[in-house]
Amino acid sequence: CDSGGRAIMQTRTITGHGPTSRSPASVHHRQSRSRPTRGLQVHAILSSQTAGETKSNIERLKKLRLITAVKTPYLPNGKFDLVSYDRIIEHQIKHGVEGVIVGGTTGEGQLMSWDEHIMLIAHTVNTYGSHLAIVGNTGSNATREALHATEQGFAVGMHAALQINPYYGKTSKAGLLTHFNAVLNEGPAIIYNVPGRTGQDIPDDVVHEISQHQNFLGMKECTGNKRIAAYTSRGINCWSGNDDEAHDARHEAGATGVISVTSNVVPGLFSKMMTAKDPELNASLTELYAWMFCEPNPIALNTAFAMCGIVKPVFRLPYVPLNKEQREKGAKLLQKVQQHIPGCNEVRVMEDHEFQLVGRY
Repeated sequence: CDSGGRAIMQTRTITGHGPTSRSPASVHHRQSRSRPTRGLQVHAILSSQTAGETKSNIERLKKLRLITAVKTPYLPNGKFDLVSYDRIIEHQIKHGVEGVIVGGTTGEGQLMSWDEHIMLIAHTVNTYGSHLAIVGNTGSNATREALHATEQGFAVGMHAALQINPYYGKTSKAGLLTHFNAVLNEGPAIIYNVPGRTGQDIPDDVVHEISQHQNFLGMKECTGNKRIAAYTSRGINCWSGNDDEAHDARHEAGATGVISVTSNVVPGLFSKMMTAKDPELNASLTELYAWMFCEPNPIALNTAFAMCGIVKPVFRLPYVPLNKEQREKGAKLLQKVQQHIPGCNEVRVMEDHEFQLVGRY
């Protein structure tokens, strides 16, 4: 969507490797001739953007201060709980969040099928795309898969993609450049550097080169504020990927803002810190930051939302809730900020048996 909420869709081939050029038209999709047909027709009006509109949207995306890596809630059968999801998104909008990452690590995109993933992006765009920037986590360690998922994400209307460097099966510097240029050709993207998860840092010279691409929005940088400051001093846009460093990244290191986990819980407080310098508020949240990452993300967030009654206490394996000792500590921290947690009427420690673990869904 553009800034006025007008639906925009760039026509793309689903199995190819780049955009196709067409005039806006009605597209008729029919079932294969090999199957019985009932004459079903689907009409999709495709509206192409001008070069000026595309540039304007990219500049708008580059200025987002607070982006939440949003939590995906589940029903007892392990399927998406869209009612709870919508409520979370609405709270985010109300409390100053400007964009969301859909199906990121925090949103457990790694536990979704691509069908689920694209459906959730489409749902978020169609319901909230005129109020938020929707960034789909369509990256992959396989370039082919990243291209296919990113094409699908843009086809259903996402505004930008989050792209990771190939993890586990690492590639060379030349391979990184080729991979990133391929996915950037698909549309606007934030490049995500988190060596603690991927096992490979994105070198500075690679970042400098890809930053020249017209669709490069900036880095989500998790290696610290010294590096962010070095990038921003050279005109490279950055978002902090570390909640505990985000305030100083924004106000001292030149970051545009943060892509945050903790803003799921206290979006209004993060919006305040990304809008104006507030070291006292930031210091008051130090213990909460530490607890939110006492185990690999999103374990603490999932536990916190269940304890606050915001989502059903359902975990897709391999994630399991924090142990009771950790929950007791977290309950005290959450109670201190409870008035700033949208949708939280009480904070409960909960018993182990109240959590449901789902391995097949």
